[in-house]
Amino acid sequence: MKKLTVLDDYQGVVSRLAARRILDGSGIELVVLSEGISDEQELIAALADTDYLVLIRERTRITAAVIAALPRLKLAVQTGRLSGAIDLEACARHGVAVRDGTGNPIAPAELTWALILAASRRIVPYARQLEQGYWQRSAPALADERLGRALSGRTLGVWGFGKIGKRVAVVGQALGMKVVVHGREQSRAAAAADGLSYVADRLAFLGQIDVLTLHLRLCADTRHLIGDAELAAMRPDALLVNTSRAELLAPGALLQALGNGCPGMAALDVFDDEPEGAKAYLGHPNILCTPHLGFVEQDTYEAYFGEAFAHVHNFLSDAT
Repeated sequence: MKKLTVLDDYQGVVSRLAARRILDGSGIELVVLSEGISDEQELIAALADTDYLVLIRERTRITAAVIAALPRLKLAVQTGRLSGAIDLEACARHGVAVRDGTGNPIAPAELTWALILAASRRIVPYARQLEQGYWQRSAPALADERLGRALSGRTLGVWGFGKIGKRVAVVGQALGMKVVVHGREQSRAAAAADGLSYVADRLAFLGQIDVLTLHLRLCADTRHLIGDAELAAMRPDALLVNTSRAELLAPGALLQALGNGCPGMAALDVFDDEPEGAKAYLGHPNILCTPHLGFVEQDTYEAYFGEAFAHVHNFLSDAT
């Protein structure tokens, strides 16, 4: 019997998805691991008898050393679009086929707005204080109290105007916000097509917005793109939201900037070296953190694993 392993199913839900039925009758044994494995030798041991491997996005890196140590592995599938999580050259050398799926802008765009609204209205601090018996309080001490704020009439800055950025902008407009766009030439053209203002000067863009939301692909040009100068250009009451990639910000720059007072708040769904990298931001009074939930919801999982299991099923059919 062939063995299919799914890594890093933190919620333990994959085996209960409707997409699981795609494998019915295939004779494939499905093994789902819910705990992340950071040690490379432990990962190799866990995958020693695996024929097909499915990754949930970039939660685990499959390096050349791992691929070389898995002679039974014939297919690696990444849910969503391919990234740097799989060593493609090593796969080619060892005869391991690689497949990926399609992206989905809906869930990350919705989470972006969940974070913007929750941070702006201080929902989490209010809820925590209510559990402690305090009515309409967001901090234990009155000296630390701050009111939330409405979004209508304020300015939303969308950095990166692709599929997700466009969805975020539409909601901002529906809430009565002014939307301005920054990014590459593709973002300028897309903003013009949608009748939105495009600000080419980066610091001028950052200086005029109340909420900044990042929707950039990670590449050599965007890695650590946002540093001290960019963050210092933001307003002291501005909110920075990142549901895209943690590596867009220079290491340590955001914590330093918040300490300096610009921007005033942040809402983060992505972190360097997840999950350990999130610890540096937890408990900060001006940061709202979520555990990389951008794609973690029912419909996206069904779509991701529907594609992934179809790849495995088709690969097995082609081989017989």
